Amino acid sequence: MTSTGRLKLVSAFGFACHVCLVSSVVAIRKGDLPHPADPFADPKHDPYNPLKYIASNALTATSFTLILLVGIFQTLCVRKYGARWMLPMVVGAYTFAFRLGVRFALHVHPESQGWYITEYLFVVLSPCAFIAADYVLLGRIASHLDSARFLLLPARRITAVFVSSDITTFLIQAIGGALSVSANAPARALAGSHIFLAGLTIQLFSFFLFTCVYLLFLYRLYRHTPLTWAKDRGEPWYKDWRTLAFALIISCIGILIRSGFRVVELSEGFQGRLATSEAFFYGLDTLPLFIATSIYIPFWPGRFMLESSSLENEFIISGGWINPRTIFMPPIKCRRVQLPNAAIAWRLILIDLGMFARPPR
Repeated sequence: MTSTGRLKLVSAFGFACHVCLVSSVVAIRKGDLPHPADPFADPKHDPYNPLKYIASNALTATSFTLILLVGIFQTLCVRKYGARWMLPMVVGAYTFAFRLGVRFALHVHPESQGWYITEYLFVVLSPCAFIAADYVLLGRIASHLDSARFLLLPARRITAVFVSSDITTFLIQAIGGALSVSANAPARALAGSHIFLAGLTIQLFSFFLFTCVYLLFLYRLYRHTPLTWAKDRGEPWYKDWRTLAFALIISCIGILIRSGFRVVELSEGFQGRLATSEAFFYGLDTLPLFIATSIYIPFWPGRFMLESSSLENEFIISGGWINPRTIFMPPIKCRRVQLPNAAIAWRLILIDLGMFARPPR
């Protein structure tokens, strides 16, 4: 199955499980309670208001405009600089803006279950596109630098492995959502919510693991191939590939903050403080995702990946060089050696663990 097919499957499962979960929770919350005469008078205690507050049109308009501009500018970047493999992030920006636009309807109809479900679906599903783009970007950076050997997995498998993990976590969430919607008692619905939370937690762990793989890749690249690390040293900072690498770090941090917030929010329940506070919604969800996506506008990957690296198969470590059958040798002259991928992987692990000698100072 292609990466696009996996992403469609993920979205389908995500849509189904979130409809089930949110619908069941809203239905259980309502019961046969009477409607308040004025839904705007006391939204915090309104059993029919899922947000427990009236969405601010000012905040909605500001965030909607900013996210929409991110999508527009990224579209222009794709047209000018290329990197069509970043299109998932562009599409995600537009769906993210749509999700914020739905809050205008919630301001007018604060008790609408349909608008709330629509808004919540895009709250949870839009970041999947941002995560997928980051997955692809790591493999592209490694291939551009001819340094895929420093990854724990081959570059072509990075996206497949982590997107597959998303499918698994969404399956878990789908089971939790199905259990919730079929429950006739609050206790069983709560159990389904816990299963859903487990899937969301595993998804957070998966992206955290991806971030660790990326940081380890940068560490190995800096330590073992200083020429590749500094290949753009003579260029302005905004044309240095390390600027793009830093942008990916910022993007990962933003997504981790947002994902951690969603895990804690769901652990508190739909009536918890985080779920019923507009300040937390914008401060720990919308703002981190805005930073995670807008960081690529001035540092669009297509600007940095115009040519392939000239350092292919060059393996230089701290001024010396090694191959799979030798230990460190003095840097008499720079050599180009062909290294089997498996040998590279094992040798790097041993070096990282301190099991190979260091070059003389």
